Amino acid sequence: MRQVFAALAAAIAIALAGCQTVATRPAPVVDIPRAEAAQQVRAAALGLADGDCATPGWAMTGRVALSNGKDGGSGQLEWTQGAGRTHLLLSAPITRQTWILDVDAGGATLQGVPNGPLHGADAAQLLRQATGWDIPVAALGCWVRAVVANPAEFAEARIDYSADLLPLRIEQDGWVVDYTGWKPDPFSRQPMPSRINAQRGENRVRLVVDRWGLE
Repeated sequence: MRQVFAALAAAIAIALAGCQTVATRPAPVVDIPRAEAAQQVRAAALGLADGDCATPGWAMTGRVALSNGKDGGSGQLEWTQGAGRTHLLLSAPITRQTWILDVDAGGATLQGVPNGPLHGADAAQLLRQATGWDIPVAALGCWVRAVVANPAEFAEARIDYSADLLPLRIEQDGWVVDYTGWKPDPFSRQPMPSRINAQRGENRVRLVVDRWGLE
């Protein structure tokens, strides 16, 4: 019996040693200067060198899931913008509800809500009041393309990079945005995020991009 316990103890020790080896595996070394230089090239190619998220023209379709810790929802998302105008269409196939958000220099308009359409100066505040969801629309136009929004407007940011020199995480304005997938964009010829998770507190926005395009 002692031999059995001894063998079992040895097996457990070996297993734990193996687990410790995996847990302490060093993170891949990232060439930060090269990553930062590559990021500057990406931002310039996307028209985001100055962090102005609203100006460049682009389009995206995908699937989005939203949560505020109490309520949540999911659906298909179409995002189109250019020349300072942003158009978001969110449709929930199960409930057959559709919300449309239009933003320009004059403010934001939200359609598809009771007693709508609603108007407001700030798109994020309008959405928060009407739906309870905290969606950082102004900065999200940069973050979904893995670029920092204007620090003068959204505070300083931090970018963590992966070994392939692409952004792994952006932290800005209290939000943490993680990038877990990438795909080539035939229009900008730049790698673009395909899976994006943004979180601040209990507020979460998860996005799976099906297609990138031009406005």
